Amino acid sequence: KPPKADIAGAGAGAAEALFGIAGNFRQQNVRETALLLARIALYLRPDFPPGQVLIADILENDGRFAAANAVYEGIGKDSAFQRPTRARIAVNLDRLDRTDEAAGRLNALAQADPGDAEPLIQLGDILRARKRFKESVAAYDRAIARAPVLERRHWAWLYSRGIALERSDQWPRAEADFLQALVFEPEQPHVLNYLGYSWIEKRQNMDRATDMIRRAVALRPNDGYIVDSLGWVHYQLGDWADAATVLERAVELRPEDPVINDHFGDALWRVGRRVEARFQWERVLTLKPESDQIEPIKRKLEEGLPDVPPAGKS
Repeated sequence: KPPKADIAGAGAGAAEALFGIAGNFRQQNVRETALLLARIALYLRPDFPPGQVLIADILENDGRFAAANAVYEGIGKDSAFQRPTRARIAVNLDRLDRTDEAAGRLNALAQADPGDAEPLIQLGDILRARKRFKESVAAYDRAIARAPVLERRHWAWLYSRGIALERSDQWPRAEADFLQALVFEPEQPHVLNYLGYSWIEKRQNMDRATDMIRRAVALRPNDGYIVDSLGWVHYQLGDWADAATVLERAVELRPEDPVINDHFGDALWRVGRRVEARFQWERVLTLKPESDQIEPIKRKLEEGLPDVPPAGKS
């Protein structure tokens, strides 16, 4: 049988035209005009999932997450857009600090399709961002168990789970995930950096960790977090002057990051620039550091760093 006509009348045709124009305005970031035209298109053709997705996307970018979800909820169950927009609803619920509701939505999606791992990966990402690391690991475990064989494209899953494992004090499993991710993507700078930095912090595999971080910097020279890792390598090895130079560059790239500013302050102290070091530490306290970072910073402001530097290369 011939397929049913997608555009069955003048109203539907006008809606398609308006949708196309709205999409062009959206690409040019003229959001208000795009939203107006998309709303008119939806008025002319109420059952129009592409238009609904466009409207919701604009609302999301404006921070109107509840309004975006209301539009997503209007997409019919028979539409091909319905399932992916359920995941967007969950992300927006988390943005509205309704994380448990978001988790419920993603778990429901996962139960509806036992072969689909993506809802569980999204759940793991949300929980990891919320620092609920053990729950995040459990979500990633369920997702990875759904892959019959891990392949190159799964490196990001392993990297994400590795972070959650490391943050939940499960280092052996985390290390294994990072190493497996590098088997799939040997030149992945974020994996090289995270594993290398972790080894440096634990004073393990120092030579290999240093080489990995240098390679990550070569691949991403303008990534402040990766440049910070290289500076911290120099610091841990007692190369104070090189550490100060590299960490200053990291602060230029990521001036808002409290950890990087803290590292720079430590390096400045070691090279004798103590007034500047105290300035950096005071700055850290204005950058919303983690709660466990605040007391050590205050102690450094009062007492400085110990006179005996950390042990050299091991």
